[in-house]
Amino acid sequence: MMAIERNEHGGTQALTDSGNGYSRLVGFVYVFNLIVGTGALTMPAAFREAGWLLSLIIVIVLAFISYLTLTFMIEAMAISNAKIRFYDIVSSTSGKRNSLDTSLNTDETQPLIPKPKYSYSEVKPSFEITERVEMGTMASMYFNKVGLLLFHLCIIIYLYGDLAIYAAAVPKTLRDVACNFELNYTSQNLTDSDPCWQSSPNISRMDAYRIFVACFILLLGPFTFFNVQKTKYLQIMTSLARWIAFLMMIILASIWLAQGKGQSTPAVARIAGVPNLFGVCVYSFMCHHSLPSLVTPIKNKRHIMPVLAGDYAVILVFYLILNFTAIFALEDIEDLYTLNFKPRSSASLTDVVPIQYFLALFPVFTISTSFPIIAITLRNNLLAMITSYFGTVHGYISKIICPLLAIIPPLVVSMTTNQLQYLVGFTGSYAGAGIQYVIPAFLVYLARKDILAIGGGYLHQSPFSHKSWVIITVIWAFICVAFVTTNYIISYS
Repeated sequence: MMAIERNEHGGTQALTDSGNGYSRLVGFVYVFNLIVGTGALTMPAAFREAGWLLSLIIVIVLAFISYLTLTFMIEAMAISNAKIRFYDIVSSTSGKRNSLDTSLNTDETQPLIPKPKYSYSEVKPSFEITERVEMGTMASMYFNKVGLLLFHLCIIIYLYGDLAIYAAAVPKTLRDVACNFELNYTSQNLTDSDPCWQSSPNISRMDAYRIFVACFILLLGPFTFFNVQKTKYLQIMTSLARWIAFLMMIILASIWLAQGKGQSTPAVARIAGVPNLFGVCVYSFMCHHSLPSLVTPIKNKRHIMPVLAGDYAVILVFYLILNFTAIFALEDIEDLYTLNFKPRSSASLTDVVPIQYFLALFPVFTISTSFPIIAITLRNNLLAMITSYFGTVHGYISKIICPLLAIIPPLVVSMTTNQLQYLVGFTGSYAGAGIQYVIPAFLVYLARKDILAIGGGYLHQSPFSHKSWVIITVIWAFICVAFVTTNYIISYS
């Protein structure tokens, strides 16, 4: 069977195109690499702001809920595979008297499958996940027009947040390294109004940051007008750099503590830091939107739930080690943790200059390779939303307007602020909560209603199969968003 559907990125793809298969161990590594990214670099500052004990409890709870909704996604993917096979079986027997002694309605004005005569329990399609059914495809299978619009808006807002974070992280890193290259700063309490270079005192650190933002967009923005993708070798290089960088940061902070240099005594709990920590953690555990592309190629999915549970357990321990070594080693933590290792800074955890430059510039290499991919994804989602409501559009809409709509708002946001911690927190708290909590909950709920006639269990069913887990997830999401919003209003009023 070869079914063609519009995917979540606005293009078309063969649902059976699941890529080259790989083992569960390789899938484990791919999921780990996808989750552990830029969000993890903003966690130490959020951890310190919320207090070590409160942060510990919140991160464990959020990791569990993220895994819970991950199992919802797996189950929805399995049901969607079964639904596609069901339609294929019925279509292939259309007009013929089949073994079920049921004739399908050939009247084009009537539904293809008359539900009273044909059910999932009669056909018994396989629930094995062999076809890549993206989140956007599942949304079009189960959501109505309003739900589909809300889905697109949620994805688009999240991608806008992603691009704004990336457009701020790279210039801020370059600014801090470039400004430190000429000045030997001994203080961590620098402001954006301080001069960046002694030779050019009229250029403030914020001016330098905006110059780098402009250069970043001018260099990578044009890729939004074309189609590019990460190659296998580029993925390997960025994954290797990520592993080396994170391990270096953990080892250096651990050595710092072992030598008795850690003078920090972080707070136990600060309620004011919880909203930002929530958003950062949601962002840092995100993989749900890319799960179909990662799970479908795994050859043996028999124990996929325990494998993913192991992934989350390892990531949770990894995050805790990274954050606890950071908050107990350092009194002042930058909103992008790698900047605590920048060259020519008295607060750096290492004196080895090559390591300082590698860690400080690490986000530049990894983020720069991802920015064009995300910008193109956003462009395609914008086009998909426009065409779903207005039909076919003129070529200049897809080739000029949509790419500009994809890169201009992140440019404006990044020019306005370089506060990465709050950008990550805001993106995770709202759009991130929608993608990680609300969408998977509604997808699995509607998918289960679709195959209600089967009864009993089926392959890849979530261990959290009771309806109450869906209700708890949605209530949790709304309570968290309400709490975050209330806190923001109180803080800025």
